[in-house]
Amino acid sequence: MSAQTLAEKLISKNHMGINIASVTIGVGILTFPRTLAKATGAFDGWISVVISGAVAFLIGWLLAKLAARFPRQSFFEYSSMIASKPVGYVLTILICIYTMLFVSFEVRAIGTIAKQYLFYNTPVEMITLSFLLVVQYAVAGSRVALLRLNLLFLPVVLYVIVVVLVFAQPLVEIENVRPYFSSSWKSLLQGSKDVGLSYSGFEIILFYTMLMKRPEEAGKSVFLGLLIPVVLYMTIYVFVIAVFSAEVAKNLTFPTIELAKEVEVPGGFFERVESIFFTIWIMTIFNTSAMWLDITVLNLTSMFKKIGKMVWILILSPIIYFIAMLPQNLIDFFSFGDKLTYFGLIIVYLIPICLLIIAFFRGVKGHG
Repeated sequence: MSAQTLAEKLISKNHMGINIASVTIGVGILTFPRTLAKATGAFDGWISVVISGAVAFLIGWLLAKLAARFPRQSFFEYSSMIASKPVGYVLTILICIYTMLFVSFEVRAIGTIAKQYLFYNTPVEMITLSFLLVVQYAVAGSRVALLRLNLLFLPVVLYVIVVVLVFAQPLVEIENVRPYFSSSWKSLLQGSKDVGLSYSGFEIILFYTMLMKRPEEAGKSVFLGLLIPVVLYMTIYVFVIAVFSAEVAKNLTFPTIELAKEVEVPGGFFERVESIFFTIWIMTIFNTSAMWLDITVLNLTSMFKKIGKMVWILILSPIIYFIAMLPQNLIDFFSFGDKLTYFGLIIVYLIPICLLIIAFFRGVKGHG
């Protein structure tokens, strides 16, 4: 491959930041106002969003530092260099399990929420299967093309969310946000922990830094990629509380969709704004699911080079679908999400940070 062709296939710092933002704005954007309102019981939940965002940035920066030490190398390759090949296999397989579970969670979310708001009479199994097949098709193509799709989708997503928030302004009641700064630090920290799932996604920096033109700029990509969700989450939370109040928000399953349902566009041009909001949200879930499945395949092919990409996609898809169908109701579904968050805390946050510390003290570095 010529240097020019390679350069065309690599992605820039800003592009990586957009990918991180796209994968972060997933299922969590619909549910986090409820969990925050429950934890803080007040308008002050926006402070929890900032705290959680700051912690996510610190962890993301450390993950970026690890990946940047080993440019053009996969997670399996550099974890094997740092901690031996058997350990590399174990860690990479654990990450594959985590990313596969994440795909299951995302596709089930589509099935559950689409049935509740759009396809009332369609079985959730069929909605989930249809979406998984589209994700499967996307991952079967070019990896860089998949990543560049975010450049097209994210501006549309942000634009529609901004439009929803602008038209929600007349519904704001100042009394709903009072009193200010009434939450204890304990409740704010609890809120920060609860909103953790909403920031899941920036760990893709561990796997996609190898595709960056300048891997040393991975830390800046993480900052850009997390800045967008932090500002977005803060704004959405403020609007949800100002429109519904904290007491009502606690009892709404998907407060962000409910906010879109309340919005009325002057002139009656759109009667169901939540349908447009839901449509663009499906775009973000599509990107998120496709990237997580792609990362699963990327890690598996880095370990087992003789097995092709398509073979892995065909092996993984039935397993992902089976796991996605395991939750029987919303309580099971949210419990699945919580357990996944704690599993990810160890697998993609704690262990890679330990690898970075070991690499630093042993002086292990990759070759560009």
